[in-house]
Amino acid sequence: MEQPRWLAEAWAELGQREIAGRADNPRIRAYFEAVGDSHPDEVPWCAAFVGACLERAGFASTRSLMARSYLGWGGELAEGKVGAIAVFSRGSDPAAGHVGFLLGETGDSLILLGGNQSDAVTVAPCPKARLLGLRWPQEVAQPGATVATDELPPPNALFDRALTHVLEMEGGFTDDPYDPGGPTNRGITLHVYAAWKGAAADARLKEQLRHIPDADVRAIYAARYWRPAQCDVLRPALAFFHFDAVVNHGVTGATRLLQRAVGTDVDGEIGPLTLEAVSSLKVEAALEVYADERRKRYRALPHFWRFGRGWLRRVDVALERALQITRGPAPRPVPELSPQAEGASDMATPETAATSATKWWGNSVTVWGAIITAMSTVLPALGPVIGIDITSDLVRELGDQLVLTVQAVGGLIGTVMTIYGRVRASGPLERRDVTVKL
Repeated sequence: MEQPRWLAEAWAELGQREIAGRADNPRIRAYFEAVGDSHPDEVPWCAAFVGACLERAGFASTRSLMARSYLGWGGELAEGKVGAIAVFSRGSDPAAGHVGFLLGETGDSLILLGGNQSDAVTVAPCPKARLLGLRWPQEVAQPGATVATDELPPPNALFDRALTHVLEMEGGFTDDPYDPGGPTNRGITLHVYAAWKGAAADARLKEQLRHIPDADVRAIYAARYWRPAQCDVLRPALAFFHFDAVVNHGVTGATRLLQRAVGTDVDGEIGPLTLEAVSSLKVEAALEVYADERRKRYRALPHFWRFGRGWLRRVDVALERALQITRGPAPRPVPELSPQAEGASDMATPETAATSATKWWGNSVTVWGAIITAMSTVLPALGPVIGIDITSDLVRELGDQLVLTVQAVGGLIGTVMTIYGRVRASGPLERRDVTVKL
């Protein structure tokens, strides 16, 4: 049966032990910090351990160091259930107690995964006679219960965008014998659905999974992945990519990959140090390294030979879509001006564009450049033919050098005007009648 996510957090701490002497185990101190406290590891910490696991899984704990505080937390269970919070008495002190996570039972004992058991996180038996109560988070459905619509997470545009991507990647119903997740629909396994519904993972529930309602899909992804992975506190592009990773690698597994990518302590928990490391990097760079970490993880899995190609494609698609978020919406294309409309306002109408399609030759820089060039260089030679005679006396009077200079300057100006006019030409010339009065 799929274990509750707070129990998965507890298993990840198995073996953590107090350090004798003045030194403290930083992991145990972190349990206190998770519930808003600060103590050395000699202070009884079973409630701190339970609270830390719940908080990391996305559930509010009692934030108390008193084991019995959990007797008023969540909802009461009439019978044992794997992952239930079990509260026990301890000695004759009516205020003292012990708390941990229920794993099972044997004879007169309940098997507990808990902290501060022989000064460590261990699995140990506790007498049934000392049991005070079994509790279960109210945010998770009890056996036989359904999820009310008013308990669904509020709309969130980024979450909806990420969920749409995940559902596209996951596809519909599958029951691949090579898939360790077993029967799955829209990325939700039968065991996850059974835990959500509080029902047995039998053939009847498998048929229900084929037709899982949209509301359940959205609620499961929000409660099981989005919120526990703290996607809301990450920058949008990273939250999008992290959510996709969490769905495939689990909350703790994906968080460790993220932490490797940003170069911080790898503890599977997004805390202040991880957030600081994330904020110090460019999102694009963090995403690229995160994607590489996911690829390495996939290649190390025993089923890579069968699913690897799809897994790697999923990373590529998720990365590209996350990068699109960092780039923002594509800019609107700038309309190209037609040659006829060059120099016109971008508010020009078809009528104004049509009127600017042609222009009078008298407004043409090209034409006037050609005229000046001709007058400067050709006119002295052709002048006598058309009745304009530049005599030798006139040349001597003005000076040979002066005439040559005027011709050269005029030719240069005319040539430049001709070239410039040709380059900026915007449309054909039109002929207009010109009346010259002498």
